[in-house]
Amino acid sequence: MLQARVKIASPVGLHARPASLFVKAAAKHAGSVSIGRPGGEPVDARSMLSVLSLAIGHGEEVILRTDGEGAEAALRELSRLLTSDLDA
Repeated sequence: MLQARVKIASPVGLHARPASLFVKAAAKHAGSVSIGRPGGEPVDARSMLSVLSLAIGHGEEVILRTDGEGAEAALRELSRLLTSDLDA
């Protein structure tokens, strides 16, 4: 399992449109993908409701985890998404 600590760049946090873009990108990967706060319980990054339930705001740090086939590429792509302004 690979993981990265990522700071959310979207001004509105990981809500509505940014969360939708992130969840769609996570769903494209064959392996497992999860997201959560440091020290918190991770959730399935492919579930819109689970991601929204975290209520992650702008500037917060999250732990992104990937496992399985293509885990490294998935971690790079999803980390890049979270560190960009997905609401633009």
